[in-house]
Amino acid sequence: MQSGEYTELKAFYAVAEEGSFSAAARQLRISASALSQIIRRLEDRMDVRLFNRTTRSVALTEAGQQFYQRIRPALATLESAFHELKAQSGTLSGTVRIHATHMAADTILTPFIGQFHQDFPDIVLDVVAEDAVIDITAAGFDCGLALGEFVQQDMVAYPLGPELKMTAAASPAYLEKYGAPQTPADLQHHQCLNWRYMAEKRIYRWEFFQDDHWISVAVNGPLITTRRELALSAALQHTGIVFWTENMLQPWLDSGKLIPLLQDFCPPFLGWHLYYPKHRHTSGALRAFIDALRQFYPRP
Repeated sequence: MQSGEYTELKAFYAVAEEGSFSAAARQLRISASALSQIIRRLEDRMDVRLFNRTTRSVALTEAGQQFYQRIRPALATLESAFHELKAQSGTLSGTVRIHATHMAADTILTPFIGQFHQDFPDIVLDVVAEDAVIDITAAGFDCGLALGEFVQQDMVAYPLGPELKMTAAASPAYLEKYGAPQTPADLQHHQCLNWRYMAEKRIYRWEFFQDDHWISVAVNGPLITTRRELALSAALQHTGIVFWTENMLQPWLDSGKLIPLLQDFCPPFLGWHLYYPKHRHTSGALRAFIDALRQFYPRP
């Protein structure tokens, strides 16, 4: 393969991944017009249209999609080889694409990211935070951060902390006015602060363990939000019952501003995990990220 052909393939791969000429041009550090010329040269040489272009969007043609699926593993192997070679010379660079839930990004990455940048200043972490369960391989991510129950069976998984526990809680003023629920069914008679999965547009059903099995309860109340922090604030203002992980509510539980409820129905469950595909070749940048995260969060 000549160097010009490799440049064309990298350009094609970047546009296919980003779905945008401007975003791909920024990634490749060239102008959008130069990138457009490279893609046009590739299409002319192969005598096939690879992208359908409009003024607002770029999409792969059927031939482009087939070509993308064929070259993607090969390019990943080449990039991995380049990164490994750089690692041997003492320099690591590249981009690690990470899919994480909002809570995982806040809880796991926020304390870690500064130290990682100091140790690996030439590695870019491209983080997409959304509360959705996806196939990270099909979506083009290198790794993911999610609760253990959502990690696919064919992934390498590493726990990044202890088990978690959900907790329902309300302020003393709310409980004085409405009383405390004794079973999950009692929540039907209470003001509950709901949380919505933004990616899936559905309201989360509160989960409890009762009579040796898990149950989910649809609750009602004066608030539906995609931000659990807003639900917490509402609970502290005596508006209703909040349902969140115990560690996130702990400061207010310790201070007595919130009182835990239904604890007998809230056993622990698998906590945050790093997971990634079982690739034969892992890029130096991804390997550095995995090793650094595992060192920062020793196995509990």
